[in-house]
Amino acid sequence: MNSLVLRLIATRVAVSLLTLLIVSAIVFGATELLPGDVAQAVLGQGATPDAVTALRQAMHLDQPAWLRYVSWLHGLLTGNPGLSLVNHLPVAGLIGGRLPNSLVLAAITTAFSVPLALAIGITTAVWRGSLYDRIASTLTVSAVSVPEFLVATLAVLIFAVNLHWLPALSSRSGVHGLFGLVRVYAMPVVTLSFVVIAQMARMTRAALVNTLGSSYVEMALLKGARPWRIVLRHALPNALGPIVNAVALSLSFLLGGVIIVETIFNYPGLAKLMVDAVATRDMPLVQSCAMLFCLAYLLLVMLADLAAILSNPRLRYR
Repeated sequence: MNSLVLRLIATRVAVSLLTLLIVSAIVFGATELLPGDVAQAVLGQGATPDAVTALRQAMHLDQPAWLRYVSWLHGLLTGNPGLSLVNHLPVAGLIGGRLPNSLVLAAITTAFSVPLALAIGITTAVWRGSLYDRIASTLTVSAVSVPEFLVATLAVLIFAVNLHWLPALSSRSGVHGLFGLVRVYAMPVVTLSFVVIAQMARMTRAALVNTLGSSYVEMALLKGARPWRIVLRHALPNALGPIVNAVALSLSFLLGGVIIVETIFNYPGLAKLMVDAVATRDMPLVQSCAMLFCLAYLLLVMLADLAAILSNPRLRYR
């Protein structure tokens, strides 16, 4: 790895950190602009003005916004984002209780969608122009245009309401055995994978088609190499960087779908916790959850950029 690649990687990491700092200011400012008074919402409409004023002072809401932002940012960096305004429990503990559920859902979705999307993308690139390629391309374009909430609503109506095959709500409590877990995760995973598979398959196909049109692949074909040997030994390794880039970018779209899916299926994850916190105006919890989603998105985008840098032979051997 030469100095140019190291410099590009260091620059990309620095840009990501700066972006995260800017996002933190935007998240804090956006929550500050929400209508209503947090102290009034906690105490209720029947609270006296003196009680509201005392609670605002206790929660340091009477301090300037920049001072509260600095204090909040310091708490995030030290792992202490504060207390929940609703139940007075540590925000870190509330997030820690929900984060594993979201990670499990994301891991199952990734394990299901990535192999299927790669298989579709590779086969359509190999058999480009065929009837299979045209049908798969039409279906993937159609799937990309369908929002997650529509897929989730249709899944509930068909499989839960009409057919009674799957539960309408996804809860792991009281579930035992592999079949029970499959029933719980089936609709959330399929809903999240619907758009991700389509996006990933199209990007994989485009990367592989571009590689299959290169001169060294044509030379291998002229020498009599078998088509699948050309794909597996020549084209696929050279297209691995763009494919990894496509996988990382496609998985970043999961973060928006998770909020919709966890809300519709009442899945006890981090996104559902953030939606509930917005409803109760629990600002420390909303801000911390939003920053976690932003951090996950920036990490995936940064990994995609790093994969593009490391897979570029003109940079590796310069």
